[in-house]
Amino acid sequence: MGVEEMIAVGLAGVAAGGVNAVVGSGTLISFPVLLAVGLPPVTATVSNALGLVPGSLGAAWGYRAELAGQGRRVRVLAGAAALGGLTGAALLLALPPGAFEVIVPALVGLALVLVACQPLIARWTARRRGSGKEPGAAGPVRPALGVGILLASVYGGYFSAAQGVLYVALMGLGSGGESLQRLNGVKNVLVAVVNGVAAVVFLFVAEFDWTAVALVAAGSAVGGRFGAGV
Repeated sequence: MGVEEMIAVGLAGVAAGGVNAVVGSGTLISFPVLLAVGLPPVTATVSNALGLVPGSLGAAWGYRAELAGQGRRVRVLAGAAALGGLTGAALLLALPPGAFEVIVPALVGLALVLVACQPLIARWTARRRGSGKEPGAAGPVRPALGVGILLASVYGGYFSAAQGVLYVALMGLGSGGESLQRLNGVKNVLVAVVNGVAAVVFLFVAEFDWTAVALVAAGSAVGGRFGAGV
């Protein structure tokens, strides 16, 4: 990887980390760049997942104030996210590379649709928010929401593009009208859990590019913290 390619990957990491903190579709930036510098598709997605972990953690930390009173919700949904992320990572490694190359275009298309719908999701969530509702403690987690988060996390462990948009939409359905910022805080924790679980699996059994991982990690750490502030 040449100097110009390294700069491109690092900048893609910054952009991906920032976008993930705000919306949740940063992989649509970093993954194509990793492909463009010559990484095979599966190696690129594994390297991308590993590199985005610091950005996810930074985004979650940046939203710590919005997470107040949501401890039980976070614990329950994080458990579902961890199981789903583990399943998705296992599928990525178990299925042949050819299957990934066939499936990914459809997943990218789905991710683009979700990103396009994000403004509608945000407005819909805002309308459901109770007028003048104080943050307070989050309500109980409905079983349907847990199942939805589990399935979305399988997708996230396999290919992470726009998983955050899925989380916000699902939580908006069962949030009882809580603010979008509080839901976004939980979303950032769930993304960090899925990326972290997948990363642990990938570190031991998957092929990845250490240079790409380091560059995306450094960039996403900066972008994730900055994006949360924005």
